[in-house]
Amino acid sequence: MGVVVAPTLNTVVRRLPLGLVVLAGREALDRPVRWVAVSELEDPTPFLEGGELVLTTGMRLDARNAGPYVERLVARGVAGLGFGVGLGHETIPEALVEAAARAGLPLVEVPRDTPFVAIGKTVSELIAAEQYDELSNAFAAQGRLTRAALRPEGPRAVIDRLARELGGWAILLDEAGTVRHLAGRGAAAAAGDLGPELERLRRITSQGAPASVALSSPEEHVIVRPLGARRVRGFLAVGIGRSFTPVAHTVVNAAASLLTLAVEHGGEHLAAERRVRSAVLRLLLAGQADAGRETLERLGERLDDGPLVAVACAGEPEALLEAAGSEFAAADGDADGDIDGDRVVLLVPASRAGAVAAALGEHGLVGVGDPVGLGDLRAGLDQADRALAAAGRGTARVVRFADLAGQGLLSLLDPGVAEAFSSALLAPLRAYGSRADLLGSLRAYLDCNGHWDAAAQRLGVHRHTLRYRMRRVAELVGRDLDDPAVRAELWVALAVAR
Repeated sequence: MGVVVAPTLNTVVRRLPLGLVVLAGREALDRPVRWVAVSELEDPTPFLEGGELVLTTGMRLDARNAGPYVERLVARGVAGLGFGVGLGHETIPEALVEAAARAGLPLVEVPRDTPFVAIGKTVSELIAAEQYDELSNAFAAQGRLTRAALRPEGPRAVIDRLARELGGWAILLDEAGTVRHLAGRGAAAAAGDLGPELERLRRITSQGAPASVALSSPEEHVIVRPLGARRVRGFLAVGIGRSFTPVAHTVVNAAASLLTLAVEHGGEHLAAERRVRSAVLRLLLAGQADAGRETLERLGERLDDGPLVAVACAGEPEALLEAAGSEFAAADGDADGDIDGDRVVLLVPASRAGAVAAALGEHGLVGVGDPVGLGDLRAGLDQADRALAAAGRGTARVVRFADLAGQGLLSLLDPGVAEAFSSALLAPLRAYGSRADLLGSLRAYLDCNGHWDAAAQRLGVHRHTLRYRMRRVAELVGRDLDDPAVRAELWVALAVAR
């Protein structure tokens, strides 16, 4: 999309009804004429902006002040000077022609029968025509962008079309700042420099104010806009090698609107898909595998026929679901089935479970169950939940149930409950005093599976001494040490007390 082009002085001069004649500065006739200003002042420049065709009859001009007059006009940046003959001067003063030639200022003779207002009307009509063409081009560009948005690739096609319309580059980024698509020369290099501007936009938009960022340098002009209706869902960045005109801004705004519609619609569609996956998960856990598979196939997806691994994750659901990629994932509730969005559940083929768990571990805590068939998914998810609970109690972000089971029963116990149980059961032994190390003796006895000689040798005491101590333990805790269940309870209590 080009700059709004004003008619050149050459275009104005060539209008035959005006009868204009160029006397100097012919090499500069390509200058754009942005307006027509009529003035008889010796110094009209305070009332000019630059780019005007100045018209005068030279009432205050003579050989003495012609040179300074031209110099002031040139310094102001006017497009040219039109001199009307037949009123103050029958011909243009030679000093003015020479001064214009020296300065390279186009000097045009205006015949007496050509009203200045006719020149003004001609320039106005030419500017209006140029603006109409630009607006027509802008509407056409918006139509092309809209058709691009309707193509299967949607946002990508819009970015490609926008870069071509502007003659620059365009980049589509997601809400995290990751490049989703780019087009145009220089886009790849520009993408790496957008981080600070995206952060600025996040801060501004977090305060509830819609915003965009404009950057300018001698080589490039850049606009960065957030995308999204209720919250930022992505960013659009556009760069061209010249200033953005109002028409170019219109085209960028149209593209941003189309991309916002795309990301919002995509977000709603994604939310609907996630609700369906949550329903599929419930069907599978309820043993209705056929119904779950059929529902999932409506989304164009399917579960592997081989063993599946249930993976339970705790963290920000959006980040976890994004990290899940193409794997079956559902935002679900806790292990009791309450839907609170705190847990994400995946069903992953056993061959990919390790890699998927590692990726998820970058975004939250992860529990991994053992491989199971579709009929045993409930058990597999229970394993994953137990492993997830262990991850929450420990330092590892990813815990596998297979490893958890290898650590013994203690890994499956709630730490608070286990500690309370241990304290209550062992309290009488601690209160017995230091006359005999009953806790140490009991630990050695249990570690040696009740073998007196082995336990006594470990303690460095006679086996009769150990028998005496174990009778005292039995009396203090009020339990029969010959009972395997009692031994198991005491072993758990001692293990927790370490």
